[in-house]
Amino acid sequence: MGVVIPLEDNKNKQASVKPLVDLTLSDMERVNQLILSKAGSDVQMIPEVANHLISSGGKRLRPMLTLAAASMFGYEGDGHIRLATSVEFMHTATLLHDDVVDESDLRRGKSTARTIWGNQASVLVGDFLLGQAFRMMVDVGSIDALDVLSTAASVIAEGEVLQLSVAKNMETTEDDYLQVIRAKTAALFAAASEVGPIVAGGSKADRNALKSYGTNLGLAFQLVDDVLDYGGTSSDLGKNVGDDFREGKITLPVILSYRRGTPQDRAFWREAIEGGASDAANLEKALGLIRRYGGLTDTIARAKHYGTIARDALAPLPASPWKSALVEVIDFCIDRVS
Repeated sequence: MGVVIPLEDNKNKQASVKPLVDLTLSDMERVNQLILSKAGSDVQMIPEVANHLISSGGKRLRPMLTLAAASMFGYEGDGHIRLATSVEFMHTATLLHDDVVDESDLRRGKSTARTIWGNQASVLVGDFLLGQAFRMMVDVGSIDALDVLSTAASVIAEGEVLQLSVAKNMETTEDDYLQVIRAKTAALFAAASEVGPIVAGGSKADRNALKSYGTNLGLAFQLVDDVLDYGGTSSDLGKNVGDDFREGKITLPVILSYRRGTPQDRAFWREAIEGGASDAANLEKALGLIRRYGGLTDTIARAKHYGTIARDALAPLPASPWKSALVEVIDFCIDRVS
């Protein structure tokens, strides 16, 4: 059922996140230690639930962005360690909450916390992690960094509610959907990137450059995830292929295919998404329609567009290994569909 989507300009060398991993290795060891420390609690269920997801093998891209964005401006303190940990806790909390809202059973190839401990524990432990994140932000002592991350937390919550409001609504437009992912996904990428130059004492132009980079990287990242749900494998996703379809989620490949289809095609989408007719046979039909109307290839084209904006955002900054690693992350995110 998987579909291989070729990129238009295949590269001889596959882009990698390894340069970023290597540059942030020692700092990420400190972040990981702080994660384990701050996820601890005398309430036994809290570290059990938190560590179930924290230890499940995510790349921790967002905290690495914070570390790299601080280091590329010469930061030598340790505030970026706490901010990076805060970013990861915010991300983990949103995953715990998302799995409850979406009634998901699989996350990063493992059973979700909600299937093991229940919805209530998942929501409450997510709240605990958010509280710990804000405590660490306060410890850093930067009002600007606190402002950026707390604003992102509010925007992410707004995005979650907005997604609920458009769920299973086939009249959702591309603009509506981009508003959702700009809030749900791109806001944390942007904040994770912007707090780097903030804590390093960078200029307003530096902050704006990293914010734009993070925003557009986040948009590209989410659009590629949308493609992988219909054209990837479970190992790519860490969840079941077709989960978005089964959950009635409106994503860009579906929006494009619905709007480009015949009246009969649109009737199928309304029955499948709005009516909940999301069995295996209808998933196969959905895949066929998405391929027929270019839903995957055009979503990839949109992702590449935002990747180009992210690359241009960094262009004025001085050359450095940090900058090169951040640029390669853009290609890595998009090359996941190659």
